[in-house]
Amino acid sequence: MTQNEAIVVLDYGSQYSQLIVRRVREAGVYSELVRFDADEATIAALKPKGVILSGGPNSVYAEGAPQLPDWVLASNLPVLGICYGLQLQAHHLGGKVAPSNDREFGHAVITITAESPLLADIPSEHSVWMSHGDRLETLPAGWHPIAVSPNSPYAAAADEARRWYGLQFHPEVVHSPYGKQVLHNFIYRICECAGSWQPSQFIQEAVERIQQQAPSGQVICALSGGVDSAVAALLAHQAIGERLTCIFVDNGLLRRGEAEQVSHTFRDHFQIELITVDAADEFLGALAGVTDPEQKRKIIGEKFIRIFEREARNLDDAAYLVQGTLYPDVIESTAPDRNVAVKIKTHHNVGGLPADMKLKVIEPLRMLFKDEVRAAGLALGLPEDWVWRHPFPGPGLAVRLLGAISFERLETLRHADAIFLEELRAAGLYRATQQAFAVLLPVQSVGVMGDYRTYADTIAIRAVSTEDFMTADWARLPYELLAKVSSRIVNEVTGVNRVVYDISSKPPATIEWE
Repeated sequence: MTQNEAIVVLDYGSQYSQLIVRRVREAGVYSELVRFDADEATIAALKPKGVILSGGPNSVYAEGAPQLPDWVLASNLPVLGICYGLQLQAHHLGGKVAPSNDREFGHAVITITAESPLLADIPSEHSVWMSHGDRLETLPAGWHPIAVSPNSPYAAAADEARRWYGLQFHPEVVHSPYGKQVLHNFIYRICECAGSWQPSQFIQEAVERIQQQAPSGQVICALSGGVDSAVAALLAHQAIGERLTCIFVDNGLLRRGEAEQVSHTFRDHFQIELITVDAADEFLGALAGVTDPEQKRKIIGEKFIRIFEREARNLDDAAYLVQGTLYPDVIESTAPDRNVAVKIKTHHNVGGLPADMKLKVIEPLRMLFKDEVRAAGLALGLPEDWVWRHPFPGPGLAVRLLGAISFERLETLRHADAIFLEELRAAGLYRATQQAFAVLLPVQSVGVMGDYRTYADTIAIRAVSTEDFMTADWARLPYELLAKVSSRIVNEVTGVNRVVYDISSKPPATIEWE
């Protein structure tokens, strides 16, 4: 994107790497995540005012571990190392990193021991989030400690003359309450950024980029019913007008009312050409007997693409496919341009695309987070109730229905999910949670209904609170609401006699069950 300044984040494989990018952008400075071994020309094009080294799963002294690029060592730019990044700084500058006898994972308390612009305006003792097995044992020459924790003599350290800083903890996560201030200090006090970037700048640049990527020919857009694909479609329509045709595939894996809402919004509200494909039988046939979640995702991803290619053949000169892929999709899928992180799961529109796909993919939202996409959606005129809809996975209910998929089980899940969301909205708590849904488990249990023994299905309901979808906590919904939802599901949904509430955080769980 066009900007006069940026903070570059070098990616060493942490699941939080893109969260660092988000925090920098929230502070008003553009940021991008690039591979740790990106060439210097790629970095220079971003006009960096500073560099952040992300965390990662490796040990700096292990054979084959990713190392610090020569250009960083030779650079006059300020550098902030986070966790693995700090250890990497020390390793390359003559310090010592070694396995820790007492690994730190989770909350820890650090004490600031020296004045530093990095830790300005922060209480001298405060909680942070640690996640490391190695620790820094000896500082390089010219460095001094600026904070300690019970297990880390160098919880934070600095070479003020060189403007190099390191943190053993993760300031980017919400569990480090003063982490945003730490990053703000680095961005403004140390890198001396002006802070002129706003998400609204994205729209015009995205439009111009789409025009460059698809200078001629027909473009199709995959509409899923979620805010991501909707914003991608509106950007494409603004860029190329009537050359865009949206395709909405009713795959039989949607929530109640999904197809009707998509049709109304795009055909009636925006007057965008929309083709609706009823492909429920095709998807259910391809998924018959499949229980492995990764296999489900790959089958659905390939089926989507084959249908789009089939529909594209009916359009003159169609060669491009617009998708609403976001940054978090990329990080969790370990897409080809970011293969240093551990794969958590495959997203159907990233890692699930078939290798021989004929259409060229355009992903205008690939560099954005969910909150930035919502801001763009509002600016583009997308209805507010659509903008604030909870995320819905590309594979749909297939990954919320554990075990084998059938039309009957999907109907059970659709009904239970609709009840939960209806009651959540009625209680005024839909916007207070960031994602909420029902899951049909492959578990049956004994119950008593009307003096008769039953042996029926179990529904799990899940609601989470999160700022970034990279970490999340289970929502503390009122007991009265949970009781009402449970009662309605058991009484109204045929074949269900038990409802459970998921109280797992992310990590260790993911938000979705599959």
